[in-house]
Amino acid sequence: MTPARFFDGVHARSAAVVVSLAAREEVKGLVIAGDDVDQHWPLSDLREVRDQAAAGIVLSLGQDGAERLLIDDLVMAAALRAQAPNLDTRRIGRGMGRRLAVWGTGAVASVLVILLVILPAMADTLATFIPRDREVAIGRASLNQISRALGGSRESLTCNGAEGRAALDKMTARLLGDRTLDYDLDVQVFRHKAVNAFAVPGGHVVLFDGLLQAAGSPEEVAGVLGHEIGHVINRDPTRLTLRSAGSVGILGLLFGDFAGGAAVIVVTERLMAASYAQDAERGADRVAHDLLAQAGLPSQPLALFFIKLRDRYGERGGLLSHLASHPDLGSRADAARAADRVGDVPYVPVLSDREWAALKSICAG
Repeated sequence: MTPARFFDGVHARSAAVVVSLAAREEVKGLVIAGDDVDQHWPLSDLREVRDQAAAGIVLSLGQDGAERLLIDDLVMAAALRAQAPNLDTRRIGRGMGRRLAVWGTGAVASVLVILLVILPAMADTLATFIPRDREVAIGRASLNQISRALGGSRESLTCNGAEGRAALDKMTARLLGDRTLDYDLDVQVFRHKAVNAFAVPGGHVVLFDGLLQAAGSPEEVAGVLGHEIGHVINRDPTRLTLRSAGSVGILGLLFGDFAGGAAVIVVTERLMAASYAQDAERGADRVAHDLLAQAGLPSQPLALFFIKLRDRYGERGGLLSHLASHPDLGSRADAARAADRVGDVPYVPVLSDREWAALKSICAG
């Protein structure tokens, strides 16, 4: 016989009882005896209540039983844990599975609404309030992180051939004309074979050397540069950064391990892949068409470059070929042709043959 305390689930006080392992009607269980208490709890129906502070063991009869049996004796507690087969078994009540499914679906829907509706709207609004100097600083930090992701530093990846740099500055000035931006435009070429170009917050634009080598004319590069300048003018990189940072924050709350450096990596990958919404892509294209037209340059070469990317990568490319990853390159090429205001009329090339050669060799030094 082992002393224990019994709570009937109705009164706050407990009753002193003794318990023993015995069988009634060939069913082995726990016999509970005391003043006004005579019960037999089958071993298969015993459940351990683990949310109670006790040195021994606290039991209930079944999952939903209101009675509690507190046994301080550690030997009896060990014997029960060894012999009772269902101490930790929990039964899901009828309808609980359906309720869990409904709650789970509602939770997923709520997260999707936050990620796809609320966060984008907030990012679009917040992008207009970020101080310009803070936006420039965010862009510099992003470029540093991107450089590390590419296996180098910003200084080691930046190409600085003097004649190539002068040619790039001439192209940029031709596209901008007398247009003024909210911050100084910083255009760089990175030493990397990817056919890629992207913009980060604060007016930073990067062309990859692989893009220069894939282009057949300086006007093709000018079209791509105009597209990235369009993203800068429309502040798309800042919106993308805010959306991505907010998304990884929400996912971090749900799944963990999405804070600090991991969040920076995710945002960096999003900037390099630059998966903007289709309206943002079309908006950047329209800015490029206008810049080319105001500079007296055709937009047909931009269409040619889109088709070249589509033929090389298909409609979708990899992480470091975000220009090719934008869907529907064919229709964007059609839009560039339709926007061409120069056509076959003679125009002053954006670069001379010598300057074009220098730009393509900017990373050779």
